[in-house]
Amino acid sequence: MSQLVRDAMVSEPLALDATATAQEAGAALARPDVRAVFVCDEGRLVGVVTRKTLVREVVAAGLDPVSTPLGEIAEPPNATIESSTPLTEAFAFLEDRDYERVPVVEEGKLVGVLSRAVVQRRLAEDEPP
Repeated sequence: MSQLVRDAMVSEPLALDATATAQEAGAALARPDVRAVFVCDEGRLVGVVTRKTLVREVVAAGLDPVSTPLGEIAEPPNATIESSTPLTEAFAFLEDRDYERVPVVEEGKLVGVLSRAVVQRRLAEDEPP
């Protein structure tokens, strides 16, 4: 039985509502383990905010991080992948595009994030010795 993306994804990735502020995203991104914040509107993935996004869209633009909503500065995700995608297909997708991770959706709603390193480990475990 082949594994699916939902079997290897990290559930409940860090997500903030589109109405949350740039300051809230900045606080989350200040943590060393957080590289990106997913931005959702009623659970639907609308974009991604990184440290680079905050510098370019808020700091350099002279906007107030306390009053700037994430929905105005979030960048559309490069790609998403459905949770029902076979893991081997997902790995090829990540490899072809050289992505380290990709948001996982079900009917547009964010349900997880898939990491290439995790997929590599999962697929290696399945190979017969």
